Amino acid sequence: MFEIMVETHIDAAHALRGYKGKCENMHGHRFKIVARASGKKLNDIGIVYDFADFKKDLNDAIEGLDHVYLNEIPAFQTDNPSSENIALLIYNRLAGKMKAGLKLDAVEVWESPFTAVTYRPD
Repeated sequence: MFEIMVETHIDAAHALRGYKGKCENMHGHRFKIVARASGKKLNDIGIVYDFADFKKDLNDAIEGLDHVYLNEIPAFQTDNPSSENIALLIYNRLAGKMKAGLKLDAVEVWESPFTAVTYRPD
């Protein structure tokens, strides 16, 4: 099994409704997004998933999340734009782009260099 990963980022603001602390106020992050996929078979030139293709697919999955107030986008009208929900949203968008023989294993969302969440399906 081969696992590959790509990384990108978004700059966005959010406010956590009902948080009862300073994160309930609007604030921003440079969210680091890491996607991990795996596959068993290499193609005819020895690649499981071209990094350029994977990065393009990830960038497509984060479309509309960069330089916005996340609370205002449709996906977060009722759900909080927490790192957990951001990871789930990106996972769901990206999973549908996986080519045959590949599995999206996880999406990580880093709020800071010290705090992150990883979403993996059951």
